[in-house]
Amino acid sequence: MAAVGSPLIFAVGIVGNIMSFLVILAPVPTFYRVYKRKSTESFQSVPYAMALLSAMLWLYYALLHKDLLLLTINVVGTVVETVYLSIYLAYAPKQARAFTLKLVGTMNLALYGAMVVVLQFCIRDAETRVTIAGGIGSAFALAVFVAPLAIIRQVIRTKSVEFLPFWLSFFLTISAIVWFFYGLLMKDFFVATPNVLGLLFGLAQMALHLVYKNPKKNGAVSEVLPADAEKAQVQLQQQQKEEAAPVVVAATVGADGEVVQGRDDHDDMRQSVAVVDITLPPPEEHPVMPQLEQPAPLPPMRMAVEVV
Repeated sequence: MAAVGSPLIFAVGIVGNIMSFLVILAPVPTFYRVYKRKSTESFQSVPYAMALLSAMLWLYYALLHKDLLLLTINVVGTVVETVYLSIYLAYAPKQARAFTLKLVGTMNLALYGAMVVVLQFCIRDAETRVTIAGGIGSAFALAVFVAPLAIIRQVIRTKSVEFLPFWLSFFLTISAIVWFFYGLLMKDFFVATPNVLGLLFGLAQMALHLVYKNPKKNGAVSEVLPADAEKAQVQLQQQQKEEAAPVVVAATVGADGEVVQGRDDHDDMRQSVAVVDITLPPPEEHPVMPQLEQPAPLPPMRMAVEVV
């Protein structure tokens, strides 16, 4: 209720809502790309599943703590992250789809449902319930900040930040700063504490963008789509065939026995084949081969026949 009574806290909370809303919308270009290409490519579902679980946890905490500004943004986050995962499941390959369904079913349904049931029916003290919910929410908030770094190995290997969205990293960093001050003003350390590490992880992601922002300069390995790769391979094979194509050079033997060669337009090719046109003498001038003597007939072979 302090967020409503204090103008400063309310203003910081509004800014925090705006920044978090921009963080939530940052993956929109990514999922528009998935929709247009009908493929999830190398994008992973883990960051979005973690973000959904974090929004659901903070939504429950905000209801217990009666924090209106924290409640509104996490309602929006829960809805939008659900839409993201639905799009991912629609275009993901079979193996990735199965993994995502298991992940969401385990974390977002089974574990979250078990937590709510235990806190609501097993913890009688309201303050203790808020403390436990806040601690769990803080732990998963850290997971949300760390989740985009799950592809750190891919970024370093390919020397490309193609699959680490810049605006997501940027708005995560700004949002962490704002919510840190909101938590301090509210004296809510469950909100303030995870945003300290969130700021550090956000700066680390920004550093990756500074290092690998120019893929050509850093020798990035482009991850081409299968259709594009097949097309490029066909073009390369055609080019190799053209370079390795033999050049036929016609040549004629003159009266003096010299070979007179003709030139082709492709003299710069690497390989060449000489075709010599040789004029044979008429059949009556062909040399007569001597006839071979007939060999003497072999004596008849004696065969032994066994009579029973």
